[in-house]
Amino acid sequence: MARGLIERVAAASEAASRDGAAARAAGSPAGTLTLLRHGESEWNRAGRFTGWADVGLTAAGEAEAARAGEALLAGGYAFDRCFTSALQRAILSGEIVLRTMGLASVAVERSWRLNERHYGALQGLGAWSAVRRFGVLPVLRARHGYDYRPPAPDAGGLPDARTAAGASAAAPPPGESLADVRTRVVPFWHERIAPELARGRSVLVVSHKHALRALFALLTGRDGAPSLRVATGVPFVLTLDGALTVTEYRALRLPPAR
Repeated sequence: MARGLIERVAAASEAASRDGAAARAAGSPAGTLTLLRHGESEWNRAGRFTGWADVGLTAAGEAEAARAGEALLAGGYAFDRCFTSALQRAILSGEIVLRTMGLASVAVERSWRLNERHYGALQGLGAWSAVRRFGVLPVLRARHGYDYRPPAPDAGGLPDARTAAGASAAAPPPGESLADVRTRVVPFWHERIAPELARGRSVLVVSHKHALRALFALLTGRDGAPSLRVATGVPFVLTLDGALTVTEYRALRLPPAR
C-alpha cells in the first residue's frame, strides 16, 4: 500500500511538472544539465555489488573526477547548482569536479533519492559469490530485470536503507528493483532539479549508474530499463528545450590520464 501511494504521488508530481512546462513558452531558455557518475570506487575495482554501501573512491576514481572537471572546463561549461547522492563516492567526485573548475563555492545539495540502487543481500558480494549463495537466475534477474527486487539482507547485517546513507523514513526497504529507483528519483527531479533548470540555471548531478539511467529515461520519455551506458567519471551534457525535454546529449571525451 505504501509503495502504491509513493507511485501515485510521483505520478501526480510528474503530471504537474508537465503542465507547468506546457505553460512556459516553447522557446524559453533552460539551463544545461550535466549528469556524472562518480569516479571508480573501491568496490567497482573489486567487482562487488556496491549499492548503498558507503565506500570511497580509488586513486584512479579521484583522477577520473579531476579529468571530468578538466573536460567540462575546457568545454566552456559552468554550474550554478550541484546535486549529489548522500554517498561519499558521489560527494567527493562532485567536490573534485567543482574544485577543478574553480567552482568550489557552488551550492551543493545531497539527497538519498540520488543514491545508487540498493542491492539488498547482494551488497558486498562479487558476482560468483552471489551466484553460489543465491543461484544464477536470481542474480541475473537482480542485474537485468526491471521489476525484480534482490533478496533482502538478513537482520543484523547491512544497515537498513531507511537509516543508512542519509535516508529518511520515506526510503524504501533494502533491496530495490530498477522500477523502485525510478519511483524515488522522479519526485526529486520535479521538486528540486527541474525548477533550477527552468530558471535558466546550469546544473550538475553527480550520482550513480542506475539513478542516472532512471533520470535519463524520464527525460527522454522512455519506459522500462534504459540501456544507456554510464561509465565512471564521464560527463553527459544534456541540452533541454523550454519544456525540459532532452533535445540533444553527448558524452564528453576526457583528457588523457597522467
